[in-house]
Amino acid sequence: MTSTTALDLITDRFLDRLAGLDIDGALESVDDAIVYSNVGLPTVRGKKRFASVMRLLNTKWSNFDYRMLNAAADGDVVLTERIDELTIGPLRLQFWVCGRFEISDGRIVVWRDYFDFFDCTKALVRGVVALAFPRVLPPLKG
Repeated sequence: MTSTTALDLITDRFLDRLAGLDIDGALESVDDAIVYSNVGLPTVRGKKRFASVMRLLNTKWSNFDYRMLNAAADGDVVLTERIDELTIGPLRLQFWVCGRFEISDGRIVVWRDYFDFFDCTKALVRGVVALAFPRVLPPLKG
């Protein structure tokens, strides 16, 4: 790796760019053979398919944001504990996620997220209630 640490790569160059709708910038940090897995959902393999998924999650009508709770690196492995926010139109879902990133030659080769489906269901309920009562679910940032 260059002088950029694995932790900086994940937070500053990757997740922050995804959250800022800079998909092309985020993709610069991804290896061509990336393996992207939300445990319990189908695994996405390869940069082309990964880019398609990221573009679907980050449009004018849907986007991704996050708040980092904890992050740690051990060499080229980064662990993150986050609150992720997925927005689809006016609906916002906020839920806990634990991520594991593997870095090789300065690029992300594995991104594996772990989350609880029950927590996501609660996030959906909170999001629907917040459509009528916005103060129930303030945005992560802003």
